[in-house]
Amino acid sequence: MALPTRVTLWEAGPRDGLQNEPGVVSTEVKVELIDRLVDCGVTHIEATSFVSPKWVPQMGDHEAVMAQMKRRPGVTYQVLTPNMKGYEGARAAGAEAIGVFAAASESFSKKNINCSIEESIERFRPVVEAAKRDGVKVRGFVSVVVGCPFEGDIAPEQTAKVTKQLYDLGCDDIGLGDTIGVGTPAKVKRMIEACAKLVPLEKLGGHFHDTYGQALANTLAALECGLARHDASVAGLGGCPYAPGATGNVATEDVVYMLDGMEIETGIDLKKLVQTAWWISDRLGRPPASRVARALKSKCL
Repeated sequence: MALPTRVTLWEAGPRDGLQNEPGVVSTEVKVELIDRLVDCGVTHIEATSFVSPKWVPQMGDHEAVMAQMKRRPGVTYQVLTPNMKGYEGARAAGAEAIGVFAAASESFSKKNINCSIEESIERFRPVVEAAKRDGVKVRGFVSVVVGCPFEGDIAPEQTAKVTKQLYDLGCDDIGLGDTIGVGTPAKVKRMIEACAKLVPLEKLGGHFHDTYGQALANTLAALECGLARHDASVAGLGGCPYAPGATGNVATEDVVYMLDGMEIETGIDLKKLVQTAWWISDRLGRPPASRVARALKSKCL
């Protein structure tokens, strides 16, 4: 095992976490969530998504979120930009880091972004070129890296192929997403090993959903492969509108608790994180999905 001594956690709660909420989450709540997470020590955060409100209504206030949040030095506020229109809107709002999404499954690509994998790569090409010209960081994401709700198991070589395409496109790093949470540690390791044959390991990150209760185990498996970048979502928020049955991302506080116990640095204050998990959960009208948040409630609140 080549465990990293420090891990960078990308907080996905404000974007990936809230995008599938059925009720309206106010701009004020989103902005305060971002501010609270930064206060916890989060340095990389998905702030919002510049997609059409027709497809993702919950992210329809992206311009307001960007205008109202307090941008702090040393913090990366990333936004999702699926096409040039989204990129132009993001830049007009002052975005300095963007994300583009591809899928390891043709069926999921067509359901999620209404085009084939190859078409999605070509759609992102001018976006990444513009970002490079403007000095904007680009993060690529690959969805359904081990399993697809429409096609079943995904071959590691297929995920590696799409990962390499995003790398060749110019993405600065690439998140490997088990979007429907069907992965197990052995499958995750095989997938990462295949990707690492084509893309430098330090460019790869993990993104695991907890549908089958495997997200924390899969995060550990990825750590054992040497991945030092991981996505997580406060309170375990999340889901995917195009992945039936998928539940939330691995909870940030569960990951931080595990990493603290392994003496792996994150720079994140666990007590403040638990307080933030309960704060956002109270506003959504349900308890956190995170076991750590529930276990430490009496000690942290």
